[in-house]
Amino acid sequence: MIFLVNLLWFICGGFLAWLGWMLAGAALAITVVGLPWAFAAFRIAPFAAWPFGRTLVDARVVGEGRIVGTGLANVLWIIFAGFWLTLAHIVAGVSLCLTIIGIPFGLAHFKLAEVSWAPLGKRIVDR
Repeated sequence: MIFLVNLLWFICGGFLAWLGWMLAGAALAITVVGLPWAFAAFRIAPFAAWPFGRTLVDARVVGEGRIVGTGLANVLWIIFAGFWLTLAHIVAGVSLCLTIIGIPFGLAHFKLAEVSWAPLGKRIVDR
């Protein structure tokens, strides 16, 4: 069932979400300053394409250490991009939740809103 919902998501917009995160990562990777956010964008792209059955957790939950400066980098991300990405995902999620058939896709947008707020230090795990 999760595969079918993921497939529908991918066809109806997940591909564009994946492409957006990949292009953002490529644009950030061109600049040396943007490399931390580029790695985060490349890590989030597969989650944006196939969000069902997986979740994002803090890296410390899976046993990884926190990189010094992650909090400051997330604050800069929130100021320059995170607020607007989160707002867009929340608006899309609420719009989709207004229809019965769109509720699962709306919930996926809420998951993407959460990671769009502060993507550094997150890891994708299967449920």
